[in-house]
Amino acid sequence: MSGAPNSPIDGQVFMLASAKASVGPGALSDLLARVQSDLADRTDTYRREFERVAADDDREVFLVPADHWESVGKRLDFGRRETEAVARTHAEQLRRIGSDTGRREEFETALEIRQAVVVGH
Repeated sequence: MSGAPNSPIDGQVFMLASAKASVGPGALSDLLARVQSDLADRTDTYRREFERVAADDDREVFLVPADHWESVGKRLDFGRRETEAVARTHAEQLRRIGSDTGRREEFETALEIRQAVVVGH
């Protein structure tokens, strides 16, 4: 399933996101691993504070405020490009899940005002 070590991002999603990102695939893989480590420590907070829109044995997906990734990027000392690449990857994963479950339009609408966070188990 995973497109990068310690990442709940599907391989095809990772490849698409890395092709669109302003960071290389190796760097994106490292960023996603750092993010997952950070998010895993906050899973209970995500469950309490944000809407969970998808879940399976490997991951949970939450909709969060539009400035969420900016806060995560600052906490992890990412630059703007790195933060945008990670946010884009998580949004693409939500879109893929939406396509696979017949909820793509619903998720596209949600992404107009919120961001997606994919937390691996």
